[in-house]
Amino acid sequence: MQIKPITRLLTGLALSVAALAGPAAARDVPLEAAFDSAFGTELRQPRDYNATYRNALEQSLALVADGSAGRIGVAALDLSTGQEIAILGDQRFPMASTSKIAIAATFMEGVEQGRWSLSSEFPLMLPVRSAPFSSAVAPVRPGQHMSARDLLELMITRSSNPATDALLAAVGGPAAVNDWAQRAGISEFHLARDIATLVRDDGEIDPAQTVDVRDSATPRAMVQLLSGLYQGRFLSDSSRRVILGAMERCRTGTRRIPALMPGGVTVAHKTGSLNNTSSDIGIVTGPDGRAIVVAIYVTGQGSRLNREAKIANIARTIYDGYQSGTVLANATY
Repeated sequence: MQIKPITRLLTGLALSVAALAGPAAARDVPLEAAFDSAFGTELRQPRDYNATYRNALEQSLALVADGSAGRIGVAALDLSTGQEIAILGDQRFPMASTSKIAIAATFMEGVEQGRWSLSSEFPLMLPVRSAPFSSAVAPVRPGQHMSARDLLELMITRSSNPATDALLAAVGGPAAVNDWAQRAGISEFHLARDIATLVRDDGEIDPAQTVDVRDSATPRAMVQLLSGLYQGRFLSDSSRRVILGAMERCRTGTRRIPALMPGGVTVAHKTGSLNNTSSDIGIVTGPDGRAIVVAIYVTGQGSRLNREAKIANIARTIYDGYQSGTVLANATY
């Protein structure tokens, strides 16, 4: 099927690239190379200059994930076939609260090692009012003690920041989570701050205009994180059930990945929201049991509602594309 040419989206500042315009030959120009021409390459690893649209689904996604109003990164993996798709999948995006899945995994590793248990109690870490950027780490104070099981539930299902910082402090801070990710083989992941500091200093950098590697990951890295959890490569079956079960009960992001899914589809997911950015990562399981891991990061787009609508449409495009077989069987993954 002939794909419509896509208008070149780079402006003088080149806020983002979702697709490239031009005649048929121009469709071979890689998206990442165009992004690099605007932002430079020093903030991006790995530099996948040979990336092209490998199949009809990626071409369709490039139209849906129009990033003219802000960068959009997408990655997905069909766990039944191993077929992967990505648009700007190797670009860094703000993780926001999607990082909480890695924090949960780090904590559950400690449970398996006997360092603590799900019945162990830790205090909520409540933020203390302070001026933005007034300190390297935002001040917090201990609050109510809660069991780790309840803290995990609040962290994932309701995205509670005090609950997250309670468990983050328990494991040893961002460095411990980065260590877990590295040992899991997830290299394009970096947590720099606790959530209290991240939220207090939010707005310093506009992610639609600037790539900030702090507290960032690539969409492909987050797909790697979720697929490893789902397949039991990182944690025991009981540990993975704790995390995935909470993701299935997620109360945030009803307008994101789950919004446009057909009946019979279940979604286990975790949202993220910060200044000018919204995201959702999750596992979409069809009535036939087919599981698709999805990571969607959206910046700009004018409003949070617009970003959420983008996420919902991208997620449905991915689901329909895999179901209809528009990912070509002979594509290179």
